Amino acid sequence: MFDVKKIELEWAGKNLKIETGKIARQADASVIVTYGGTTVMTNVVAAKQAKPDIDFFPLTVNYQEKFYSVGKIPGGFFKREARPTEKETLICRLIDRPIRPLFHKDFKNETQITCTVLSHDLSNDSDIVALIASSAALTLSGLPFIGPLGAAKIGLIDNEFVLNPTIEQIKSSSLDLVVAGTSKGVLMVESEAHQLSEEKMLEAVVFGQESYKPVIDAIISLAKQAAKDPWLLPEKDEEISKLPENIGKDYKEEFKKAYNIQEKQNRSEKLNVLRSEIEEKFVSENLSSVVVADAVKSIEKDIVRGELLNTGNRIDGRDTKTVRPIICETSILERTHGSALFTRGETQALVVTTLGTGSDEQRIDAIEGEYKENFMLHYNFPQYSVGEVGRAGSTSRREIGHGKLAWRAIHPMLPSPEQFPYTYRVVSEITESNGSSSMATVCGTSMSLMDAGVPLEKPIAGIAMGLIKDGDKYVVLSDILGDEDHLGDMDFKVAGTKDGITSLQMDIKITSITSQIMKEALSQAKEGRLHILEEMAKAISKPKESISNYAPTITTIQVHKDKIREVIGKGGAVIREITEKTGAKIEIDDNGLVSIAAVNSESGQAAIDWINGIVEEPEIGKTYEGKVVKLMDFGAFVNFMGSRDGLVHISQLKNERVEKVSDVVNEGDVVKVKVLDIDSRGKVKLSIKEVESE
Repeated sequence: MFDVKKIELEWAGKNLKIETGKIARQADASVIVTYGGTTVMTNVVAAKQAKPDIDFFPLTVNYQEKFYSVGKIPGGFFKREARPTEKETLICRLIDRPIRPLFHKDFKNETQITCTVLSHDLSNDSDIVALIASSAALTLSGLPFIGPLGAAKIGLIDNEFVLNPTIEQIKSSSLDLVVAGTSKGVLMVESEAHQLSEEKMLEAVVFGQESYKPVIDAIISLAKQAAKDPWLLPEKDEEISKLPENIGKDYKEEFKKAYNIQEKQNRSEKLNVLRSEIEEKFVSENLSSVVVADAVKSIEKDIVRGELLNTGNRIDGRDTKTVRPIICETSILERTHGSALFTRGETQALVVTTLGTGSDEQRIDAIEGEYKENFMLHYNFPQYSVGEVGRAGSTSRREIGHGKLAWRAIHPMLPSPEQFPYTYRVVSEITESNGSSSMATVCGTSMSLMDAGVPLEKPIAGIAMGLIKDGDKYVVLSDILGDEDHLGDMDFKVAGTKDGITSLQMDIKITSITSQIMKEALSQAKEGRLHILEEMAKAISKPKESISNYAPTITTIQVHKDKIREVIGKGGAVIREITEKTGAKIEIDDNGLVSIAAVNSESGQAAIDWINGIVEEPEIGKTYEGKVVKLMDFGAFVNFMGSRDGLVHISQLKNERVEKVSDVVNEGDVVKVKVLDIDSRGKVKLSIKEVESE
């Protein structure tokens, strides 16, 4: 009944199996890929008719992690998987980015790729498996997909590249890199690194490209057995084919003049006037507004690209390497814990840092297990930043992706929790945008964190590179504009310190680029990054030595594990009492690390003294300050060292005979006492007269 086709190979010491023909047979293609013990099913379906009047390829990628894949029941009230997590959204983008440019440009049928994690061994991550499964399914589907593509994850452990490191290995790796592309070249790069040199990063990308080639060969072998007949694209109407030429006769020179306007708003207004005029003139029963707009876009693309390739002149008058003017400011918001405004040309990010305690950490329930995150970076891109009207709604995939890119750039430079025991949330509000707001976020975040007093190892800056390529002729652009990104062939973002790269993201809109182009782009990006760091240093060059008066001060105390129960008290009674009476917020972990957060020094010190009093042992012969808490006929009980009590016998009150205890002390009196003895039951004998004698 089932016509199962499969292929297996040994890849990085583990078995990779790709199979089709058994499950989801009504989809255009269904593939199940297993690597180690992790299994992902990918199903591809495309509409049989093109979607009318659209000027983009309607591709949707959905990646889903099922909790049953690890034998867990989801948390929450409904006990089922809900909206996509941040990780799922990021992997959707990871799959979409290298796949999209491999579809034929005239294919406009709505296409959906659904990846489902069926089984997870908690060792081999599912992102690469899902990418390979998507590539294989598309190759078998018959859709106009110029693949297949391969993908690999690269780590760097003890200065040696590791292919497809495990989840545990990646924790000790100085590189977390995903590379995807065809056998001819790289299409997509995503990475987090610990200040790797440009040479080492390029070496890693090339290593990844060579590593995924056996997977491409395996998919081709499977396609020879199981691929469906190719879909035929409709022939292009002759009138539509000649439309760019016909429009260009009257309007090409007008578009050239418009693209000589350097200021974005004025240029956009002129371009919109031309587009409206052309639409009114050329739209007819046979030529829709979308078809006309597509023809206009091709004219604009030829003008901008041709000017760059032939003369090196850019829309705003810069040469290919110059970064736009930069203005940096810090401490621009009074009550926030840290703030910065980073402006580069017509791109601007207002970035604000808030410091919190351990209770503010984000709890994440993932199939790999629940964990906490103490660094959050949220990127917001409102429509007003590009002068447009739009509906404010939920966070978009793009906003999540750009925020994570900036997070990866900053994360390697953050201090350890022991060095700086805070939770930090950074929010980047993009207030203007004309190219690379994600890299503006990296720069603004670096300054904002330093303004908040976070001891970053080094400042971090980011720059976006572009590429215009026609045949063997190409030009690499530094600090690209929005139009250069829109009409170009590459979006190449590099972030790092003066000593190396911390994050790299590359997306290619053509079939691939060579390592030589990437080498040139990395070198040019380094020049730009160093320039931006110099401009940032004019506003702030190192972290502030103290945090804001409005931020909580956090002090840590290490107590012995045996004392944890005493600090917490029965049912948390002691820790609640300390919090209520001092106003400080107290947290203690399983290792005995106590964090005391307070809004003022008095509150924090009172809590510290209280806890020290609980965990410290009194020393015989040492003097302490205490409070008289109870009078008896035979002496007074004094509370000292926080919650510890001791007895001052009536004979130890004064050097002379005392008739009544109340003649010398009363309840509430603050006195100094000396420890005389501690008996076998832990009872403490104190003396006031010994202190007075001394």
